[in-house]
Amino acid sequence: MAYFSESDIDNLNHIYKINLINSCSGYKSANLIGSVSEDGIENVAVFSSVTHIGSSPAMLGFFLRPTTVIRNTYENLKATGVYTINHIHEGIKKDAHHTSAKYDSAVSEFEVTNLEAEYKPGFKAPFVKDAPIQLAMRFVEEYPIKANNTILVIGKIVGLYVENELIEDDGFINLSKGNVAVINGLDGYAIPETNTRYGYQRPKILESEMS
Repeated sequence: MAYFSESDIDNLNHIYKINLINSCSGYKSANLIGSVSEDGIENVAVFSSVTHIGSSPAMLGFFLRPTTVIRNTYENLKATGVYTINHIHEGIKKDAHHTSAKYDSAVSEFEVTNLEAEYKPGFKAPFVKDAPIQLAMRFVEEYPIKANNTILVIGKIVGLYVENELIEDDGFINLSKGNVAVINGLDGYAIPETNTRYGYQRPKILESEMS
């Protein structure tokens, strides 16, 4: 088994290091975050850091890299207060990944890819058309991470759209039925094929407790 000490990691080639550390945490969610500027310029960008915060109220978070350079998603959601989260699926993963390219804020990624913007009644930010799961989000708060100057953005789910065939009787969303992608590292995409569920677990009754 390969071993990397702290000093080994610190001294790795930059590209090797970011590939290694970005992939060692395991598979991550693959999402497109849609937003729009106050001037009406649409933006959509790939994120692999969306995470569950809580169910009641229903909130999700995602991490932003340091804002020492312009981050269009961040600027837009702070200006408008809203954004969307859209699951990447098999049919759009190549175009979704291209949104990681650094375009000027005047250029919409919808214009340079085959991704299509879709709007829902009463919501300002664009969704990604045909995404099997689309979430309307309202910005709640942010937390600066001093250790590396990133930002944790917290948003509330104010609208949830899910393809009917993905929802099971108990509310579980079966992502494999929607060919939803996951991200390995920075640029590796995979499509999980199955879900194995084990249900809610309770402590076992030990023999010593029964006597």
